[in-house]
Amino acid sequence: MDFLLAPSSTSSFPFLNNNSNNRIEHKSLPSSLCFFNLRKFSTVSFGYNRRSCRLRLSSSRRSKIKCSTSPTMSSSASPEIPQPKIVNGPGGYVLEDVPHLSDYIPDLPVYSNPLQDNPAYSVVKQYFVHVDDTVPQKIVVHKNSPRGVHFRRAGPRQKIFFDSDDVHACIVTCGGLCPGLNTVIREIVCGLFHMYGVRKVSGIDGGYRGFYAKNTVHLDPKVVNDIHKRGGTILGTSRGGHDTSKIVDSIQDRGINQVYIIGGDGTQRGASVIFEEIRRRGLKVSVAGIPKTIDNDIPVIDRSFGFDTAVEEAQRAINAAHVEAESFENGIGLVKLMGRYSGFIAMYATLASRDVDCCLIPESPFYLEGPGGLFEYIERRLKENGHMVLVIAEGAGQELLSESLQSMTQKDASGNKLLQDVALWISQRIKDHFSKERKMTINLKYIDPTYMIRAIPSNASDNVYCTLLAQSAVHGAMAGYTGFTSGLVNGRQTYIPFYRITETQNKVVITDRMWARLLSSTNQPSFLCPKEILEDQGHEESSNELLDNGKCSPN
Repeated sequence: MDFLLAPSSTSSFPFLNNNSNNRIEHKSLPSSLCFFNLRKFSTVSFGYNRRSCRLRLSSSRRSKIKCSTSPTMSSSASPEIPQPKIVNGPGGYVLEDVPHLSDYIPDLPVYSNPLQDNPAYSVVKQYFVHVDDTVPQKIVVHKNSPRGVHFRRAGPRQKIFFDSDDVHACIVTCGGLCPGLNTVIREIVCGLFHMYGVRKVSGIDGGYRGFYAKNTVHLDPKVVNDIHKRGGTILGTSRGGHDTSKIVDSIQDRGINQVYIIGGDGTQRGASVIFEEIRRRGLKVSVAGIPKTIDNDIPVIDRSFGFDTAVEEAQRAINAAHVEAESFENGIGLVKLMGRYSGFIAMYATLASRDVDCCLIPESPFYLEGPGGLFEYIERRLKENGHMVLVIAEGAGQELLSESLQSMTQKDASGNKLLQDVALWISQRIKDHFSKERKMTINLKYIDPTYMIRAIPSNASDNVYCTLLAQSAVHGAMAGYTGFTSGLVNGRQTYIPFYRITETQNKVVITDRMWARLLSSTNQPSFLCPKEILEDQGHEESSNELLDNGKCSPN
């Protein structure tokens, strides 16, 4: 294989013609040529190891280029794992594109999208996404700012790379439960059936290990019709069990050519490895990811599905804690919410409730004793109001538990650190402090709704979002894109490369306006150390000094 075909050109081939059967008569593509339809881009670069492909556009709409192969790599050698696929344009425009099957498989047949004859969609004007449509990652810019990073806009293409009769799709759910999993499964199945006429869809039972350890489940619109009304996942899930070679062997043996993987950052890393192995073997298999994390800690995307439902359901626990707290003298309602590394659920639930007096999250270190500490604040609120409500994310304050230093090195099957129950520990510390040191009677009620929140069906907002995510993934896979995650960026559905989803975690920025709004709402202290006043060249500067472990400096 000695050529690359830019995926952005898949909807406009000058050498393709429709026939009466709505198929495209395809001719062999010249192995020395690449075709592009990127009118506004000045440079297109594909960062493949030991091979590159660059284009400088001329005045004509379509330009041809030759893609060179390094002499050290023979034409019969296995294709190497691709590096990020970047398109550079004027004004600092950068498109972080997603892989396409035509990048490593030559002479692919192309078909007309059956949506053009679908009565539900044929009435929509400009329904098909333009080949040049992209979505900016950063929406707020200055007038002289570069145009910045963009992602390919999701949606149906005029030309697709799979014959509907030949498609065998599979769906797998991995990791913990999250509201909306069944909705995503339902919409993938219904999207494939109703939009593209695909009749063979299988469900992988029990997560990644289900590829080689369990039988598949046949899925069709009748089977999945009502599953969105239930919590959990009808396919079952698990952590770990990722054996890349066995998984790809199973995909190959079963004749699967579209894989839809629903899971969090760890699951998406696994999906990326599966895609790389599929590409190495030269298989015509599209791998599409749907990001799932109830903590909302996946980067780039606006939010993850299930998050709105989790925040809404968390209100029930906070309301119960508030009722308990205000009904007793010196009542304290303590609610533990999900948030291993990111405190988004705790922060948004606190802002939505308005009954919370203090919110503790992993991103904001705090301390218990001394001036400005948690104990002092609790005592002040009890004297002012007679009760208080405290919300804590499960990952907050882990550094305060001396016993946790041993458990921090232990991980579960998904590679997540095993955390101790910091809320239970703080509950006991609060009781001991006020009963033994302050000689003050308190009534503390501890509520942990974690698994209740994870197991409920998704609300209306998340149901709509799950539909968009699922249908976008289906459109992308049918159009030949692979190695991508479907996600919402600035309110638009996009295709995001796997590496952008797995390179970091989304966390609350405690110097951001949203955290300032929370501090204003709760009137809680920031729990940073007392400011040290430094005189420097006639003016004062304040310094919040924290040690690496989040504790205050002894100074």
